[in-house]
Amino acid sequence: MTNDINKVTPYNSEATKKSQVEDMFDNIAPKYDLLNHALSMKIDVLWRNKLVKMMKEDAPQEVLDVATGTGDLAIAVEKGTNAKVVGLDLSQQMLNVGVIKIKKLKLDGKISMQKGDAENLPFEDNRFDAVSVAFGVRNFENLTKGLAELRRVVKENKSVYILEFSKVEGFLGPFYMFYFKNILPAIGRLVSKDNRAYTYLPDSVNAFPFGEKMRQILLDTGFKKVEYKKLSLGIATIYKATK
Repeated sequence: MTNDINKVTPYNSEATKKSQVEDMFDNIAPKYDLLNHALSMKIDVLWRNKLVKMMKEDAPQEVLDVATGTGDLAIAVEKGTNAKVVGLDLSQQMLNVGVIKIKKLKLDGKISMQKGDAENLPFEDNRFDAVSVAFGVRNFENLTKGLAELRRVVKENKSVYILEFSKVEGFLGPFYMFYFKNILPAIGRLVSKDNRAYTYLPDSVNAFPFGEKMRQILLDTGFKKVEYKKLSLGIATIYKATK
């Protein structure tokens, strides 16, 4: 399964998955927030808030938000926990949008944004009280390596929080899949002007391990305890992996 997700790339070109993901997010950055909230009907805001509520119990002082994008989760974490947040992303264009947003909210003293690679984090071991990733682990070129890096930089007995798409099971599954594979990419193409970005989304979700499979991958990575919570009938899942 992890090999399958590594093979799913945005543009099916000869370039590495990492550079294709960077190009894709650079391309869609100006329209990303608009599309994200519209296509999810703002349910993604509720999902992030649920993750922050779980994290708040750990009372973190410093949090790393990986694949921070335009900073939505970083902002929610700061507001919900009052922690200092470092947001890291591969796409400079996404970060640029995030920096403007953070300045408008006067949070630039609490949230710093930097370009970086999730699979080679520029931080020392056991640095952060919590690590978060929202809709980013699907895009790792090497899932196992990326997860091991998240574990490396979080403190002992502290947790990594992953919010990721999963699959709707049961009778609603086919209806949701139809929307996800046909309607969502059409709207995404129209607004973002990127033909592949919103086709890559359902393709990558389809190939991505979720639920028990993802839990086992996290345990195999070395986390001592992993729990997960399905959201909105399984459209998304939050994983809490404790080091």
